[in-house]
Amino acid sequence: MGFFIHNHYKMILQFGILFTFVALGEVIVRLTGWPIPSSIIGMLLLTLSLKFKIVKLRHVDRLSNFLVHNLGFFFVPAGVGLMNCLGIISEQWLPIVGASVISTVVIMAVTGRTHRWVRKSITHKRQPVGSLTKI
Repeated sequence: MGFFIHNHYKMILQFGILFTFVALGEVIVRLTGWPIPSSIIGMLLLTLSLKFKIVKLRHVDRLSNFLVHNLGFFFVPAGVGLMNCLGIISEQWLPIVGASVISTVVIMAVTGRTHRWVRKSITHKRQPVGSLTKI
């Protein structure tokens, strides 16, 4: 029985940690008026906290694994909402498909260029001082 209570206590604590970061994101959005979702800001703050070891991974790992493994379940409301809009979608399918294709191509191009730029800058930084470079 103690093991059962201990596991539930850990999950509640991990929920508290995650929701604290989401709440911090909400506070930041309300104070600054930034047009960024508060959940994104909260998760960026959590990422930085994990990176700088303010929050240990073991403090959020069990709940995070649970949420990732059940991610599909969280798309059910969006799917139902989409089904309610089938009339609009059937009328506007060409612009929707066009925007999806164009945005996918743009995102792939920007991601590729960014990746190439980052790799180039990392390689440039690792080059030893005084080494010969291609001209």
